[in-house]
Amino acid sequence: MAHPGPPAPSASLEQARLAGHLGHLTAHEESQFQAFKVLAEEQGYYKSADGKTPATHDDGTLVRYLRARRFVPEDAFVQFKDTEIWRRENKLDELYDNIDIKDYQEARTVYPQWTGRRDKRGIPVYLYEVSKLNSKKMVAYASATSKSSLNGPAPSKMLRLFALYENLTRFVMPLCSAVPGRPNPETPVDQSNNIVDISKVGLKQFWNLRAHMQDASTLATAHYPETLDRIFIIGAPSFFPTVWGWIKKWFDPITTSKIFILSAGEVIPTLTAFIDIANIPKKYGGGLDFESGMPPVLDPAVLEVLNLASPESSDARTMFLTAPVRWIDGPEGDLVALGVGSSDGVQRRETVATMHAQAAQKAFQPPGTPGLQYRSEFFMTQDSAAPNQGLQGPGVQNQIPQVPASKNPETENGYVEDFAKLTTSVNGEVKNTQPVPMTARDENVPPPIGRVTGDL
Repeated sequence: MAHPGPPAPSASLEQARLAGHLGHLTAHEESQFQAFKVLAEEQGYYKSADGKTPATHDDGTLVRYLRARRFVPEDAFVQFKDTEIWRRENKLDELYDNIDIKDYQEARTVYPQWTGRRDKRGIPVYLYEVSKLNSKKMVAYASATSKSSLNGPAPSKMLRLFALYENLTRFVMPLCSAVPGRPNPETPVDQSNNIVDISKVGLKQFWNLRAHMQDASTLATAHYPETLDRIFIIGAPSFFPTVWGWIKKWFDPITTSKIFILSAGEVIPTLTAFIDIANIPKKYGGGLDFESGMPPVLDPAVLEVLNLASPESSDARTMFLTAPVRWIDGPEGDLVALGVGSSDGVQRRETVATMHAQAAQKAFQPPGTPGLQYRSEFFMTQDSAAPNQGLQGPGVQNQIPQVPASKNPETENGYVEDFAKLTTSVNGEVKNTQPVPMTARDENVPPPIGRVTGDL
């Protein structure tokens, strides 16, 4: 059930979020994770990397299904299978790449929007101002003829909602994972934090929005499990406690357990426990000039990992942040933010930003994303005195989960004494060996991590 009042103080700590996440799985959870992957592959819904082609799904996506089903592989597989069938029927990959940009931008106005900021744990913060969803706007949205239909079974309005969830998982989460300085960088960002403002919302408006809100909740629970960290409801009208009993029935129990209803006096103390005050919208007592309908206002740390294609153009930045974007491989280990979608039937395929290799490595560490896979066995060699410690070594602070080390077959003891070298192997077979510059050995700078394919 929802919680009247703020969460416990310990909930704002990063450690409270890490249970069941990659890099922090228990031995039992890791075993169940491997069993789930085997089951999914045996049933033909997942294919592991084979040295030539990457795995069909990244580990981060797979483990979300396990968390949602309490690490029971059979239960997680049922949901995973249903989602894969659903994605194929609705041509989700094709939809996101070809959705009409105006359709996409209209959908942004009726669902939670990324502020461009993150909470203290590095999780993206979304804002939803419900009062702006008046009946006239919602009728127009629901009845509009979408230009994006791909002849799937879902109605037009749902296709637009699908695209927004795709943006969260394909663009926003990897970008937030890449930002330096966040706690526990070995664990990818795979959830969002939401502020839902219901001030000035009357009882009739709530009732009229019930199907709209149910659609979003049902979709997330069924096909984007465990992407919600929590929801802070603020501005609740005086009648809200009375009607909450029937409103909460619109949502599944998992969602309602993550909802916290804050009184006026609890808003700032609670939000600042999770979010720096500079990243809280001004209308709620923070310092961020942001309201629903605006493009995301990227924080400086996010901008540091990006090179925008047109940094001086406000129109280009607005398009970058309000239209569909996905990451693709670029030269020399960079990642390219590719603007996709279509306008008047013409496909959009343009580079809108670049994320350089070092940040890209953090964005797509194990787990990565489809098309980006990382070594399953690796170690760094520094000198003859260095013990066999995986990626550990003098002056190095790892941001990669510990994995079994493998021997370098080129030397008797597996180490090189005269220069630092990074050896990458997959299932005992050396795939890549590269020098590691001593200048990269600062304790705050992880060693270079190249992409290879292999059995992950």
